[in-house]
Amino acid sequence: MSVWAEAWEYATTAVNWTGANGLTRPTFDGGWRWAQDSILALGIEHLYLSGAAVLAATAIALPLGLLLGHARKGAGIAVLLSNVSRAMPTLALLTLFAASAIGFGNRAVIIAAAVFAFPPILTNTFTAMAGVDADVREAAFGQGMSRLQVTLRVELPLALPLIAAGLRTSASQTVATVPLAALVAGGGLGVIINTGLATQRYGKVIVGAILVAALTLLVDYGLARLERFLTPAPMRQHHRVAL
Repeated sequence: MSVWAEAWEYATTAVNWTGANGLTRPTFDGGWRWAQDSILALGIEHLYLSGAAVLAATAIALPLGLLLGHARKGAGIAVLLSNVSRAMPTLALLTLFAASAIGFGNRAVIIAAAVFAFPPILTNTFTAMAGVDADVREAAFGQGMSRLQVTLRVELPLALPLIAAGLRTSASQTVATVPLAALVAGGGLGVIINTGLATQRYGKVIVGAILVAALTLLVDYGLARLERFLTPAPMRQHHRVAL
């Protein structure tokens, strides 16, 4: 059987999508986990890991970027934090976290992926806030707005499209990177690729790779629509004219 025939057989077998005994499995401590033999379960877990990592990164990077960008100070700090985060190999972080008190599994994956998701959000948020026209800020202050009102009602709406672009980049990269989780006993679609390699079922590896690519493109498309929605109509019109 060719690799592509094996891939087709794996992808078209219903039990591979639903799992032999459903989407979840009980654990020894009375809890549950997503079934490792279900494509649907692993896909849901993949989205959970990616979403948790991006949310954790956003919780730190977004306020920091807003603060530094509004103050027009700390560009060096923002660049340094972004560069340090980018320079850390995700697989190395996964291994270090798994070998620490954090332990193997999804917790280490979320933390490592959050470090990887951090730079685009921080960089775009800082750049978006710092790039708001100074004349617009001064006009807002001239109308009696407080510093907080200027930040939330003037700067933030203008900065939202670029901030959304940073979130889009971060989320897409994270979804594409989370398959490494399988190497440290984590879940997600990387389990399909890892088990396929371990058992030399390369058709299964191909299906896993296609699923990861498709999920990444789907997330990117959804966030692209969100980015467009957050862009004010005059700015969208200006962008079309510029093109």
